[in-house]
Amino acid sequence: MNNATVIVSGTKLAQEIKSNRAEVWRLVQKLRAYGVDIAGRPATGYRLRSMPDLVLPDLIDPMIKGTIFSKQVHHFFSIGSTNTAAMEAGAAGAPEGSVFLAEEQTAGRGRAAHSWHSAQGSGIYCSVLLRPSLPPSEVLLLSLAAALAVRSAIAEIQSAFAPDLKWPNDLMLGEKKVCGILTEMNAESTRVRYLVIGIGINVNQASFPPALQGQATSLRMATGSEWSRVELCAALLKSLHREYAEFVRSPASRSAIVQRFSANSPMVRGRAVRVEENGEFEGTTDGLDERGFLRVRTANVLLTVMSGTVRLR
Repeated sequence: MNNATVIVSGTKLAQEIKSNRAEVWRLVQKLRAYGVDIAGRPATGYRLRSMPDLVLPDLIDPMIKGTIFSKQVHHFFSIGSTNTAAMEAGAAGAPEGSVFLAEEQTAGRGRAAHSWHSAQGSGIYCSVLLRPSLPPSEVLLLSLAAALAVRSAIAEIQSAFAPDLKWPNDLMLGEKKVCGILTEMNAESTRVRYLVIGIGINVNQASFPPALQGQATSLRMATGSEWSRVELCAALLKSLHREYAEFVRSPASRSAIVQRFSANSPMVRGRAVRVEENGEFEGTTDGLDERGFLRVRTANVLLTVMSGTVRLR
């Protein structure tokens, strides 16, 4: 990118990466498959004509200086799941603030073993590794804070545009999902060893598979224009840093997270829902408790939803 108008020989490129011309050709073909427009000129070399909107560390790092994620962004053109990679890195001792980004996921995951559609080059598929000093019972609050961070990042790019929050892990535009969050942890009974927050944002998808068309949307479909994934990803990481730093610094931030989430989630109070948790029951949402769990009032009792799926009726 620094020499986009220059024709560089295959021999020179091979020297730069300490390899051979056959490997240069193989890598050029791989880059072309991901949308990088590289012109090949016989007997002279290669020239970069244009770059797609790839979420590369070299582009993102200058925009996230001063955050815990700076210089810790790992990029994959294709991966099974960024959350799986982050959890494995956590077990191997990777530092807090490690970020795992992918252009596509072949086995993206959501809550309750659901898959996450991860089209190549269209969304943000991001997992961050954190090592907070807290009991497992407080991890939900960090998941709610991540949802607030996504909402803030989207509003930073387009100030008049902000999705609604759906407890515990989705962001909605109307009745359709634009973002999902999956938080996983390795913990003892009283403390978290490490946790991973995985965030999937539908950014520039123009369409979805038939099975998802009634459930999913993208920022592009909602606004009618393409978004810079690099800008949005940088805004997301900066927003996550602010939320996490405040969470670690101030115990009072716990109640503030619950209040802010509730203020931006129309479904947490007064909505008729069906809860799929150890069977099914129906009721009306009655706010969040101090730990961020959803309360649902049935005909006979006030219940606290610890997990499971909550659907609007």
